[in-house]
Amino acid sequence: MVEGLQISISRVSKRSWEIWWERPYPGGTCIFPKGQRISSKRLTRRWIAEGFVAEKQGLSVEDVADTYFSHLIRRKIIRPVEHGSNGKVKKCIVHDMVLEHIVAKASEENFITVIGGNWLMQLPSSKVRRLSLQESDSKRANDTEKMNLFHVRSLTMFGSLNQLPSHSFKFGIVQVLDLEGCIGFKAHHTEEICKMLLLKYLSLRRTDTKQLPKAIGKLQNLETLDIRETNVVELPKTVCLLERLVNILGGDKRTRRALKLPEELNKKKKMKALRILSGIQIVGGLADLHHLTELRKLAIYKLSTMSDDPSFKDLSSSIEYLGGYSLHTLIIDDESSKFINSLDDLSSPPKFLVALELSGKMVQLPGWITQLSALTKLTLSVTALRTDNLLLLSKLEALFSLTFSFRAEKQDSETLTILAENKLCSDGEITIPDAGFKSLKLLRFFAPLLPVLTFSKNAMPELERLELRFSMLEGLYGVENLAGLKVVHLTLKDKDGEYMTKEVQHEVETAVKRRTDGKAPKIILDQ
Repeated sequence: MVEGLQISISRVSKRSWEIWWERPYPGGTCIFPKGQRISSKRLTRRWIAEGFVAEKQGLSVEDVADTYFSHLIRRKIIRPVEHGSNGKVKKCIVHDMVLEHIVAKASEENFITVIGGNWLMQLPSSKVRRLSLQESDSKRANDTEKMNLFHVRSLTMFGSLNQLPSHSFKFGIVQVLDLEGCIGFKAHHTEEICKMLLLKYLSLRRTDTKQLPKAIGKLQNLETLDIRETNVVELPKTVCLLERLVNILGGDKRTRRALKLPEELNKKKKMKALRILSGIQIVGGLADLHHLTELRKLAIYKLSTMSDDPSFKDLSSSIEYLGGYSLHTLIIDDESSKFINSLDDLSSPPKFLVALELSGKMVQLPGWITQLSALTKLTLSVTALRTDNLLLLSKLEALFSLTFSFRAEKQDSETLTILAENKLCSDGEITIPDAGFKSLKLLRFFAPLLPVLTFSKNAMPELERLELRFSMLEGLYGVENLAGLKVVHLTLKDKDGEYMTKEVQHEVETAVKRRTDGKAPKIILDQ
């Protein structure tokens, strides 16, 4: 394998490296520390901000960036290490030997300067254009102080901000500032960042940031603002001055902490360039989004609107309207469940959705869900786990992954009542039908209590991975009927259900051994 890799590297370096370097994006991979798992979205958004990618042949700039990313994988420059539930590469890594070649070429061309980490890169004699500061000792920090950093266009930091050069936040032409995961973030840092007037990409994700100053409105060129998993819960009014802003990424996906938007977003119909609005809270008059016709992703982590509130109709109408434009991903977490249960009333459903997630106490699915011919990823509350609903969903021919989940640690009495009623409506067990689901590869059930699940003969012919995370699983039958199954992953969250879980595991193992094709799936049990 190593020998084959060396041949591959040789071919890249000798035959096509110059061609590669005409497209600077391969060099961008050496910004990250050796061995780090790199988010595909983080990488492609950075390419866009630095102008490495442009729209062409009717494709959006995001689609072109995704195409380039896939090309790097095909050429084995980067290697996938994690896939998302939509089947796409979520994280990648650069093989050490490939990375050495990229770093050497990047240094030679003065494409990037890396300080610290595993590299002993010679300090540049000329201007630094892209700087990656990785965890380093005091000597290397002193070397950084001596460098000419006033022409830096991209600054990426790993580790502690205490290692930053004293003048690092005074670069006037920085376009990309990536501080994701850094510690030691102080209030004065955000004030200084707001003086970087040419900034296009700003990531403060997983930092100690608590608040964004009003001066953020001065960053007129900003396109991506990433404040996910921080303590920022509200954006200042001045953010509405950022007419070029394309991506607002906020909130916390795991805890569902949401980001409150300023009311001016609706009042002044600003920020029409927005394509991603993720991790937000919808309250009061913030539900009218009709003017955001470029929006591709809308992720609402907290929905506080009542059926008699005008905002209820505004949001419903906005989803209906935007569904006819560019809306591809819709995520709604509705604690009251009144809004998601009203979605059946949409006169014109968002037919172009490729990903849909509806969280809340939903039982009946919207009748129009079978019209979503492009839908590849679907996540629903476990309260919608019924045999009749599965029969309906089996008609979605493009569906790649299907997840039933429940976010709370413990199911309340209302949820338990719904699950009991669903069982009664399904003759005591949930049955997966023997037809349909032509493209489904991933099926997941995440809830404290899971009912008996039975797979009919010839069910889900393409299913490769079955995941169940639970405290109590009442039963799992017919797994041997899943012809393409490769992995069954059981995760027990509560020791009280250990005995029953091991019984289920034993039954599944016994059942799959009866398969005549000899292709028994791997069974994993985590406790």
